[in-house]
Amino acid sequence: MSHTVSNSDTRLYRRNSFFDQILSETNRALEVLGRSARASRPNPAGKEVSEITADEARHAAGLMRVNHVGEICAQALYRSQAMLCKDPQATEVLLQAAQEEVDHLAWCDDRLRELDSRPSVFNPLWYAGSFALGLLASRAGVPYNLGFMAETERQVEEHLESHLESLPATDNRSRRIVEKMRDDEIEHRRTAENHGAAGLPPPVKTLMRMMSKVMTTTAYRL
Repeated sequence: MSHTVSNSDTRLYRRNSFFDQILSETNRALEVLGRSARASRPNPAGKEVSEITADEARHAAGLMRVNHVGEICAQALYRSQAMLCKDPQATEVLLQAAQEEVDHLAWCDDRLRELDSRPSVFNPLWYAGSFALGLLASRAGVPYNLGFMAETERQVEEHLESHLESLPATDNRSRRIVEKMRDDEIEHRRTAENHGAAGLPPPVKTLMRMMSKVMTTTAYRL
């Protein structure tokens, strides 16, 4: 079971001074970038066995590195949005999603280790950029704040679906992880929509897709 962010967790987070929040977020960033973050749910790969060739392993590692970068960005994005969000319910939605993204992050990292590979060398850059973007998005108001989350999750769903098509057919371990991630992302999007997410202007969606394309292309190799 994942840790559920309660109302008391949200109130405690919001009562902290901005300085305390900065310290907390710095610690979280160090955990995430230092590969010490731990999942609160079991790895969905379980006891699945994958028999893949060296070339297939390199391809799977590239895809899982892209997914790992996505979780780096989601962690920074949602937590920075929550820092400046004025609505307790929206803050809870953002923190709950961020908590579950930690699981995804850890699962992807586990799989990268199994494939004898590593995360993207640009992770600190992705984290810093996403954190700054979340702070900026939070100023647009709660409906657009949640709308940004919903659109992010919608685009991530598309990426994960494409990865399920591209992963080696016998790479059951990666596949189980990606399937569970996709299901969680769908739930995150629906939760944001149910809490009043506003649709984003088309130029913003296009810009998000362009940024995502740069990130995924780079992360697959580096």
